Amino acid sequence: MNRSEYVLGIDTSNYKTSVAVTNGDDIIFDLREFLQVKKGERGLRQSEALFQHVKNLPVLFDRLGNDFTGEISAIAYSSRPRPVEGSYMPCFLAGESFARSLGAMMNVPVMAFSHQEGHIEAVRRYSCIDKDRDFLACHFSGGTCEVLKVRQNDEYSDSAFDIEIVGGTKDISFGQVLDRAGVAMGMNFPCGEEMDGIALAGSSESGLLTRIKVDKAELNLSGIDTQIKNIAGSVPDEELIVEIFDKLADAMCRMLNQACEKTGLNDVIMAGGVSSSRYMRNIIKSELKNHNIYFDDRNLSSDNAVGIALLGGRYSWD
Repeated sequence: MNRSEYVLGIDTSNYKTSVAVTNGDDIIFDLREFLQVKKGERGLRQSEALFQHVKNLPVLFDRLGNDFTGEISAIAYSSRPRPVEGSYMPCFLAGESFARSLGAMMNVPVMAFSHQEGHIEAVRRYSCIDKDRDFLACHFSGGTCEVLKVRQNDEYSDSAFDIEIVGGTKDISFGQVLDRAGVAMGMNFPCGEEMDGIALAGSSESGLLTRIKVDKAELNLSGIDTQIKNIAGSVPDEELIVEIFDKLADAMCRMLNQACEKTGLNDVIMAGGVSSSRYMRNIIKSELKNHNIYFDDRNLSSDNAVGIALLGGRYSWD
């Protein structure tokens, strides 16, 4: 890739408006704005998310325009949640509208990828995993809890990766468990980062919650969610938060062990906002020393447009 060629990435998820510029592996700009959620609520209606993206994108592009003097050679955007048929969320229309309009005006290539693929590439690109090697990717976020077997597609088509689900939740996600508990404790949505800080400062688990059952790399989380609802407010918040993080991290470790056994793969990428938890990262690294577990060290686990921009560069010049 020519060092003067830049890729613009746009991601408009249900949590953040994100814009990024990359040049090869280099992150030139990484701009993000959280969507605003009213106190006590656990997310946004799609119409409200779309409206906020339409308001946020011009603000982010103003910030980008003030500092960026290069020439954009390609544009990439997230068009859907996952690279499967029928995957759709209206909030991604905001990014698509801006990307296609800018692409037509600049006369540059415009490429669409899924939000999930952006998460995977943002972490994979800076790991030791070669692009031609199969690997596992955990997408643990507010709306997704999947363990994926991943292989890169060499040619650009409707997806950047061939993805097979080999584990995950049968009901709600890790992120939903955390956000529901945090909102019940009076925190602002999303709650994961604040809860992670409290867990790091807290003491060890106290046996308030039962262990999550994991079988064939699959689990149900509605049971622990119900337990949390039943005891929230009757014990100190800090004690309950440590317990929640311990139980979720323990379940992740067993799920990853089982997924590695099932697939014969030993390289695992940890992507998605929940994977940014420092508390859970410490436990997973300690418990899974025999596996190659790759966490993000560049603030790229949570929603961002960097992975989308990197994918655009991959199919333009790599």
